Amino acid sequence: MATQKLYAGAKLRELRKRIGLTQKDFAAKLGVSLPYLNQMENNNRPVSTTVVLALAREFGMDVTELSVGDSERLVSDLREVLSDPVFSSDMPPIADLRLAASNAPSLARAFIQLHQSYRQTHERLASLDEALGREDARTRPSPWEEVRDFFHYCDNYIDAMDRAAEHFANSAGQNATIRIGAVAALDSVGVKVEFIDHDRIRDYDPTTKILRISTRATPETQTFQILLQVALIRQNALLEATLDLARFQTSEARGIAKIGLANYFAGAALMPYTAFLASAQENRHDVELLAGLFGASIEQVAHRLSTLQRPGAKGVPFFFVRVDQAGTITKRHSATRFQFARFGGACPLWNVHRAFELPGQFLRQLAETPDGVRYISLARDVSKPAGRFGAPVRRFAIALGCEVEHASSLVYAEGMDLNRADAFEPIGISCRICERTTCHQRSVPPLERKLLVDTDTRDTLPYRVT
Repeated sequence: MATQKLYAGAKLRELRKRIGLTQKDFAAKLGVSLPYLNQMENNNRPVSTTVVLALAREFGMDVTELSVGDSERLVSDLREVLSDPVFSSDMPPIADLRLAASNAPSLARAFIQLHQSYRQTHERLASLDEALGREDARTRPSPWEEVRDFFHYCDNYIDAMDRAAEHFANSAGQNATIRIGAVAALDSVGVKVEFIDHDRIRDYDPTTKILRISTRATPETQTFQILLQVALIRQNALLEATLDLARFQTSEARGIAKIGLANYFAGAALMPYTAFLASAQENRHDVELLAGLFGASIEQVAHRLSTLQRPGAKGVPFFFVRVDQAGTITKRHSATRFQFARFGGACPLWNVHRAFELPGQFLRQLAETPDGVRYISLARDVSKPAGRFGAPVRRFAIALGCEVEHASSLVYAEGMDLNRADAFEPIGISCRICERTTCHQRSVPPLERKLLVDTDTRDTLPYRVT
């Protein structure tokens, strides 16, 4: 198989501007001519092996960053946006989308944001009774979507927050456990922790400086919530600085993002990067075993595994997703080429939906997406009881997976035939952009294909896809 050429013009420009070098000086550092660098930055030439080695030697760059990052996410998002029926023309070739994502990522994101604004305007018009009384009907991304995309395009790894959490964990761990250390850290700033029988999992009163944690919550949740409060109080300056850099459009988005960053700190402190990565590799990413070792829940461990993308010390690139019983994605992240639908639910053929049928069990699946990439996926249901009779139980299912080339690093791959092509189930991202022509679970036709309708026959679908 021929080696794929590496085009990374946007990454080279980003690095050069970040370190404040002119093209001439940057070219000298890389040992290439100025015209050659200019051609690489504009993706007219691929990045050579010599340049890759120079990037690692001169700037300590993790060269794997050249071939991963926003491009695949942007291509997937662009395809989904362009599958909207409002675009009546044919879908642009995938090569054009990759070129746009690589050469003009800012323009691609602006186009996606414009489509979001269009969708939201369309939804407001569909709910006219609600929209008429509103004065703030300006088109902008919803706060939730804005924060979701912030973490999505950060690879769900926030370096400054992760390192601060690891430093805290290493120092707090001297107090026997991270939980005891977290309580001591709050006590040092005058905050007292009380455990009470309460509906609210966490309740902090800034006036009395009392943090109340519900005794109905699981021990893992209690520890996580204490660490979250540590982030909000002791790491507030770092949280605010990170939020300033993100430049959220609304105060609501900033508030949601602050909670998200505090959650990130809590997870990273409960499972500090270096120790957790080493343990994950040693135990072949056994989620249950890691949960016991670090005093975390299965969902917390699965989510943490998807964030191990520290430059120079990356773990297995996982995707992580959580869905509710209606199939709606409530959490999503992918450090792989696997992307999730931005709008609507996930592919019904994915094993994450079957997890509700077999509670308490890990389900394994070998899957192949329409682009030919193969994955191993792990799914399990997770329940969040309220702790008292009559209270509603929140049920979700989570999925964790990676490309099959990393399967040997997973204990869950044992006994699976990774070399048999028909062992991989065909799955997609969204029916509108899925290219499969024979899917028995298709909900809507693919917009890129023409349909043949025959009134005299009826197969699995009432039409055939050409």
